[in-house]
Amino acid sequence: MRFAIDPALLAALWRERHPSGPPVAHTFRTRYADRWVRFHSLPGSKRYPESEDEYAIVLDRYNTILDELFAGTDVFVVTMNWSDTATGPAGYPTPRQMLHPDSISWWTESEQDDPDPEFHTHARLYADRRRWNRGCLDGLLRAVADEALVEVFVADTELRRIHHPYDGGADVILDTPAERDGVRYRHTDWLSSHPAGL
Repeated sequence: MRFAIDPALLAALWRERHPSGPPVAHTFRTRYADRWVRFHSLPGSKRYPESEDEYAIVLDRYNTILDELFAGTDVFVVTMNWSDTATGPAGYPTPRQMLHPDSISWWTESEQDDPDPEFHTHARLYADRRRWNRGCLDGLLRAVADEALVEVFVADTELRRIHHPYDGGADVILDTPAERDGVRYRHTDWLSSHPAGL
């Protein structure tokens, strides 16, 4: 079941909870480094699944962490597309609209630092609110695993916990460093061997 959301209220809540920057998922790892952990999607840190068995592992790992964070609660699901104009069509085709059909336009983040307008980009974020149930995002998560969708994230309705899946794993932001450590400890086999946890 999906619920109506007010984009202005959601934006205000984001600014209150996260004054350090906009809801652009690839920035979360550095902005919330003290509460961040990364889990890899496949054994041996393999990036892309190549069989249905590997897709099953990827989806199980995504869903296991999502269940730990959000079971029995409502969540915001956020997807994104880009354009070189503020109101024009997406810069390249993705299955975003098909996989996230009930979302509403929530936030536009424009990058216009380059003096040449041809290099300006506009990231448009779309959100919906739904009850979390294991498997409810499997189509979307599979597209993320294939890199057909990027910059997706799922957050609790207070925007304190964030799960940002990407092709190869998931960046997870917890409410406190202690909570992060607990989740990390439960899934040590899914961590990177890289000293920075990447």
